[in-house]
Amino acid sequence: MNQDLGRQAEDAAAEFLKALGYGILERRWRCPLGELDIVAMDGETMVFVEVKARSSSDYGLPFEAVNRTKQAKVIKAAISFVKAKGVRPAALRFDVISFARGAGPEHIINAFETRGYTY
Repeated sequence: MNQDLGRQAEDAAAEFLKALGYGILERRWRCPLGELDIVAMDGETMVFVEVKARSSSDYGLPFEAVNRTKQAKVIKAAISFVKAKGVRPAALRFDVISFARGAGPEHIINAFETRGYTY
């Protein structure tokens, strides 16, 4: 994903989430373990949103790029975020918002789980 397309997708995803009533806490948060595209609150649930965009479907749909390896990086960065901020949210959730060429956002709520990671 090129940087301009990625930034545009992240901006569009943040606006999409705001329109749904989510509170945006952080964008493009970085730590040594990785980057979180969007951290938001959906009620009492802290949501870590991975944003993917593709200009063509030659290499598959955008959300398909969030494989187990990417999921593990997001989970580790999310745990780092929670510890760095000193927060204890009621619940954590991992969503994916993807943008395929010519399509609006596809929001996959609870796209993956932590599978044994704890914070």
